[in-house]
Amino acid sequence: MNTKLIIMAILITTLITACGSSNTPAAEPTPDVAAVRTSAASTVVAQFTLTAAAFTPTPSLPTETPSPEATSTVTAAAVAQVTNAEGTVVILCDKYSWDLATVDVNVPDNTVMSPGQDFIKTWKIKNIGQCTWDAGYKLVFSYGDEELKGEAQPLSAAIGPGQEVDVSVQFTAPDLPGTYTSYWTLQNARGIAFQGNDNKVLYVQIVVQ
Repeated sequence: MNTKLIIMAILITTLITACGSSNTPAAEPTPDVAAVRTSAASTVVAQFTLTAAAFTPTPSLPTETPSPEATSTVTAAAVAQVTNAEGTVVILCDKYSWDLATVDVNVPDNTVMSPGQDFIKTWKIKNIGQCTWDAGYKLVFSYGDEELKGEAQPLSAAIGPGQEVDVSVQFTAPDLPGTYTSYWTLQNARGIAFQGNDNKVLYVQIVVQ
């Protein structure tokens, strides 16, 4: 009887010891701090490498579109203006001038003529405008004595800005004695008359005896 009690006591003690051992958690190993830091650093480097490889910089584009170069258009500058019969002011690129010492090429003022005498009056003038005088330009009667009839002679050639030219009118002296004056000026290809020095015109003055 005592033997059975002793054996049962030993078995119970063994079971209790086994249960106590199974309920006790096993001690966790102490982490290696150096290994953890090395692993974390490696992970950060790997993330930077992947980010840099995935990022492709886009070149910045200009925010303003360059405007095309302006195309210059050469136009004749206005040098004079006239008022036509309708009262409209017309801007011109035409003007002429003369030198008082040379304007009268022949037939100076108060030249004596016989009744009905034919003569040619010539003036030397200069193109001080911006347009070339071509075949459309001519001398035209402006005002004066109607008895002193004249016919303008055509220009000998095209006259560019800055050039001088002799312009002439064929006249016939009146039949009656007296002093006669005839005023002439230039007209452009559009049929618009323009003037010279100080808005003056050319003239011829003769005395018929």
